[in-house]
Amino acid sequence: MTAHHPPSAHPPWPHVLLDTSTHRPTPFRQFVLKVHSRCNLDCTYCYLYRGQDSGWRDRPPRAPEDTMRHTAARIAEHVRAHGLDGIRVELHGGEPLLTGPGPALVYTRAVREAVPAGCRVTATLQTNGTRLTAPALDVLADAGIRVGLSLDGGRAAHNARRVDRAGRPAWPAARAAARALAARPACYAGILCTIDLDADPLDVYRSLLELNPPAVDFLLPHANWGHPPPGVLPQCPGRHRPHPAPYGDWLATVFDAWWDERRLRTRVRLFQEIAALLLGAPSRAEAVGLSPMAAVVVETDGAIEQVDSLKSAYAGAAETGLDVFRNSFDEALRHPGVAARQLGERALAAECRGCPVGRVCGGGNYVHRYAPGTGFRHPSVYCADLERLVRHIARRLARTARGTTPDN
Repeated sequence: MTAHHPPSAHPPWPHVLLDTSTHRPTPFRQFVLKVHSRCNLDCTYCYLYRGQDSGWRDRPPRAPEDTMRHTAARIAEHVRAHGLDGIRVELHGGEPLLTGPGPALVYTRAVREAVPAGCRVTATLQTNGTRLTAPALDVLADAGIRVGLSLDGGRAAHNARRVDRAGRPAWPAARAAARALAARPACYAGILCTIDLDADPLDVYRSLLELNPPAVDFLLPHANWGHPPPGVLPQCPGRHRPHPAPYGDWLATVFDAWWDERRLRTRVRLFQEIAALLLGAPSRAEAVGLSPMAAVVVETDGAIEQVDSLKSAYAGAAETGLDVFRNSFDEALRHPGVAARQLGERALAAECRGCPVGRVCGGGNYVHRYAPGTGFRHPSVYCADLERLVRHIARRLARTARGTTPDN
């Protein structure tokens, strides 16, 4: 097992100040299972392999079958305890196809065989596409495993940051993977795209449409008050929000292109979530809204952890000290870090609770609220960007309801 960081390494909130004794947890429904802990790419912006936490070095490259079996048994235990009729299994890395599709097939089969017959298991594999050969796609599709791609756009120039350790571009192989998936829409889950401010937003969006994804999720680069993102001026959390809002402007430009299409060519998760929240629906994503987080990670050594994005904050931030050999997932629900992400508005900073768009923004992604020394009870480092985007979408929805156009 990977050595755990001492409790003193964690910030006061939530690890010291949050009382979880009366917390009524929401059960996990999304299980991120690490198939492989290494990656064949060396992306220049990678928060995992170039970030604050190097714990991946101490983990086995592949998840052993014994770990897979224990994990499957713990998932089944959790499903039975909470009467769940459906769960999601996300097969991740590193790069989960580094040793071919075999381990992903074994892991998925173990979970499906372990859970009760009435529980539906939806399985998705997230890949950089460089190892997604036609035979691999065939066996994944036959096993009912959908595939998502990680790309920064639909052109070579957009993906210049995605290179292997010799500096060779990942784009040619990724483009071939995208074309293969477009020809197999039933197993195409969509594209995750990390925003690059240096790339033209309309060119990125339109180039992604050329790859025919059923869905696109635009991701803000993982950053915080200690390590602010490119284009955002560092400023103490809790003070006046930094301006301008370059990521909000970037996303608002894409939103207009998406919204003004005569027909829906792809789903854009972030936009749909914000629009739904503005109309009074609950959120289903961690990036916005106040719905409880119901995802958990199992590493290749069986460690039960919080979501990987926390590793961009500080070393050990995702750790719970639990593992599938000794602990249940119900025990993980009592961890302060997990409980904090299920508290909704109660977990927000005072500034967020008083903000007119706070219930839609939801404080933004939890990890983007981190400030060294104090923890996660701060506005997002992308606060201004989120406010810009939410208000822009609200105005567009209002114009649509009135039957007007942006020029009226």
